[in-house]
Amino acid sequence: MIEFSTEGRAARYGRIYDQLRDLIAGKSPGLISAMATVCAVLHAKMPHHSWTGFYLAAGDELHVGPYQGPVACQVLREAGVCITCLRTAQPIVVPDVHLFPGHIACDPRSRSEIVLPVLKDNQVVAVLDVDSHRPAQFTEADVAPLARIVALLDPYLGP
Repeated sequence: MIEFSTEGRAARYGRIYDQLRDLIAGKSPGLISAMATVCAVLHAKMPHHSWTGFYLAAGDELHVGPYQGPVACQVLREAGVCITCLRTAQPIVVPDVHLFPGHIACDPRSRSEIVLPVLKDNQVVAVLDVDSHRPAQFTEADVAPLARIVALLDPYLGP
């Protein structure tokens, strides 16, 4: 696995943002296409990602959306990192998923995770979920650049 410093990761996020802006800003036919492109680029460019995807909000549940990686849980309910993000509308960084109460192991190899809400009118409409097979692969330093990338979806969330 390729290792890179915090500074290297920040620079990589900047390049990814620029690439995604060029690919989807005003060019995607819709939200799902834009999400699929975000997943593909993040997953390909961040070597520590084992699963990169979106879950779409459906009431109190989350339904799998576009993603890259192993087969995902189709529906999430009641517990887990993604459901906690859905309920709190706040990003969550989990250095060790085995220590997170109610963690749902869609992929038992997952060791760390970061989840960010996708908001429309202050309501969670989806979450970006990223897993790694290695512990402690995400920190608070990942939140702002990923939130900036997620914000590229805003024009596709409707009026």
